[in-house]
Amino acid sequence: MARINENYFNLQGNYLFAEIGKRVERFKAAHPDADVIKLGIGDVTRPLTPAVIASMHTAVDEMGEASSFRGYGPEQGYPFLREKIADVKYTRRGAAVDKDEIFISDGSKCDTGNILEIFGTDNKIAITDPVYPVYVDTNVMSGRSGPYKDGKYENITYIPCTIENNFVPELPKDKVDIIYLCYPNNPTGMVLNKSQLKKWVDYARENKAIILFDAAYEAYVREDDIPHTIYEIPGADEVAIEFNSFSKSAAFTGTRCAYTLIPKKVMAYSSSGEAHPLHPLWNRRHTTKFNGVSYIVQRAAEAALSEEGLKQTGEIIDYYMANAEIIKEGLKSVGIQAFGGVNSPYIWLKTPNGMTSWQFFDKLLNDVSIAGTPGAGFGRSGEGYFRLTAFGSRENTYTAVDRIKNKLKLK
Repeated sequence: MARINENYFNLQGNYLFAEIGKRVERFKAAHPDADVIKLGIGDVTRPLTPAVIASMHTAVDEMGEASSFRGYGPEQGYPFLREKIADVKYTRRGAAVDKDEIFISDGSKCDTGNILEIFGTDNKIAITDPVYPVYVDTNVMSGRSGPYKDGKYENITYIPCTIENNFVPELPKDKVDIIYLCYPNNPTGMVLNKSQLKKWVDYARENKAIILFDAAYEAYVREDDIPHTIYEIPGADEVAIEFNSFSKSAAFTGTRCAYTLIPKKVMAYSSSGEAHPLHPLWNRRHTTKFNGVSYIVQRAAEAALSEEGLKQTGEIIDYYMANAEIIKEGLKSVGIQAFGGVNSPYIWLKTPNGMTSWQFFDKLLNDVSIAGTPGAGFGRSGEGYFRLTAFGSRENTYTAVDRIKNKLKLK
């Protein structure tokens, strides 16, 4: 008799963005003439840059010639891309890493879930709250979460990030083993400065814990004291695994390319207390279960990190950040508290008039045909908040703000 993984029974409701999609489709079916502006899911709208497209065309031509055709590539990624990432994303920022510590993949979302396979199921997990749902759900699926009760999972340590603590997570009171940090943060759009992040690195070193650091939005950082990588913090290369992606910085949400960095100094421990490096474990998992990102896509990613590519992607990021400012100022003009949008493409707002997150979702959709993301979908501490993204077109951004200013009924 085949048995299923009963941990899936502990998952709560539908995946957040699937539920949003269903509600929007029901609304559109009931209001076929409505022009719904989607500012919910974090998908980009600007196209791939000329430097990326040119490189892809060249790579396609190479694949059409016997002399330059490539079959299976190295599962860890081609050296040309790993070297470029090490230089541009780390060495230039004073965080020297070995290119062999970088693993190319098809998405950070995948890697933040898959990384759990190299850790024991008895590790104590800590997450900031609100949080990107994948961190929680993958721990539920793997049996680490325990049962769901009173709005939370019993075996997960939740670290609230709300207005009361200025969205800065406090160190856990109880000892934890694996810590998820995402900065710039999804969903709040807030950041940690170097001294704030250092506290977490110090905690991990003192407690032999591991930080899983999601840096998918680092390209949006504007302020000088905000780190682009956790490895700007001394000692982080002993306790942190970092995830990053080309999705939000180079429009690769449909092209698919990301990378995970596991320094060779990072250790975890056996039941007998013996230290083991995680790098070879991930290498074994990666090579066993992954055949690598295509040569064409890796050449495209390399081009995104060229001088011309960085200039072009920088212009796209500037475009989205201008959208963020437009949205944030528009919300403030009607008396809605808004956060983020300075070092991140996300705006995190306090729902007005005591509305719940889903009540505000319905109001925004019904009053002004705008779809956002209810904060409650990101965890218990997200209730009473709401996320909007700056990834829309400039025209839709202006239209959305105009609707909020003139048609949203808040009284």
